[in-house]
Amino acid sequence: MNERVLPSFPATAAPEQSGPLARRLTVPVKVGHVTVGGGAPIVVQSMTNTDTADIDATVRQVAALARQGSELVRITVDRDEAAAAVPKIRERLDRIGVDVPLVGDFHYIGHKLLADHPACAEALAKYRINPGNVGFKDKKDRQFGQIVETAIRYGKPVRIGANWGSLDQELLTVLMDENARSAQPLDARAVMREAMVQSALLSAARAEEIGLAREFIILSAKVSGVQDLITVYRMLASRADYAIHLGLTEAGMGSKGIVASSAALGILLQEGIGDTIRFSLTPEPGGDRTLEVKAAQELLQTMGFRAFVPLVAACPGCGRTTSTVFQELAQDIQGWISSSMPEWKTRYPGVENLNVAVMGCIVNGPGESKHADIGISLPGTGETPTAPVFVDGEKVATLRGAGISAEFKTMVADYVARRYGVGAPPA
Repeated sequence: MNERVLPSFPATAAPEQSGPLARRLTVPVKVGHVTVGGGAPIVVQSMTNTDTADIDATVRQVAALARQGSELVRITVDRDEAAAAVPKIRERLDRIGVDVPLVGDFHYIGHKLLADHPACAEALAKYRINPGNVGFKDKKDRQFGQIVETAIRYGKPVRIGANWGSLDQELLTVLMDENARSAQPLDARAVMREAMVQSALLSAARAEEIGLAREFIILSAKVSGVQDLITVYRMLASRADYAIHLGLTEAGMGSKGIVASSAALGILLQEGIGDTIRFSLTPEPGGDRTLEVKAAQELLQTMGFRAFVPLVAACPGCGRTTSTVFQELAQDIQGWISSSMPEWKTRYPGVENLNVAVMGCIVNGPGESKHADIGISLPGTGETPTAPVFVDGEKVATLRGAGISAEFKTMVADYVARRYGVGAPPA
């Protein structure tokens, strides 16, 4: 019999990478009580879609976003009524114990609104401006300067956000003309990407000339195409050490928006690029605005950058699991954990790192359950109607009957208290 020869691998093969690359070192920026950049944990932010002048609706939505875990919340400040509402919104949020920093989103007349409403300028934790929408022609530099001077006066950071849809047309025209005269001209999209990067960097340099310190500047360069976004942010990150906000603009609705944002942001985060992120998801009519926060958190937790809530691993099901029992249990456990988290976070520090497995048959069930902190392996079709439970890799019980869900939740609660409670050994 011929002996089987296994293939050999070259000695120069790249070492296996088992985790994210090192974070790109950026200048830290304080936004209220939140630090962005400088090696701080990647910050999740979101934006309201209420009329900011509607104080009740805006307070409700900001509070919902913050309670879901948004660490910064951006609100539109587009007219006098909105600017006048901002300090009242801040006061109401403080009164109900929601201390999330508010970011003001300004376009076209931001300089005037900040000047006319000093209480708004003071109440906001950060200003967000787009170089392409600050002003036009001779007004652009003057109005940009007025916003920066206001930021300096009140000690507020500024996010300078170049955007594909509202690019500085004067700069773009100059670059397009230069490109047309080049011996080897680039395609139009490449010129637009360069224009975005230059717009952000030139604006940041101008802000520093006026007197805004580097630790008060955050940059972003948002486009709606995944490959364009990856390229633009790589270019931006390679040219400066400003803190960077990541986001795929106009990502879309539902799974499309989540997948597109995850694909683009995941690649950049893996390369160490990005200090704060937002999923710009279009909600369904009357839909849950906090979905964009959940999606951003899940991306960071899945990639190993942050931990927000315990993870529940569950198998997808197959022909061996024609019963829906394990699906119902997985859903039940996930919902129960989510509803328990507000209390658990205060009583059990570190509980967000918990891993729970709810599996559906004998093929992968026991193995996956052993890898979790606590896991249950339900019987598949035709299997003995028993459900072994594993804790820290060891089988500790076998559950049977209609009370499996309640019994397993009790075991999870006991495990949480034992592992993360006061006096528990470090996890």
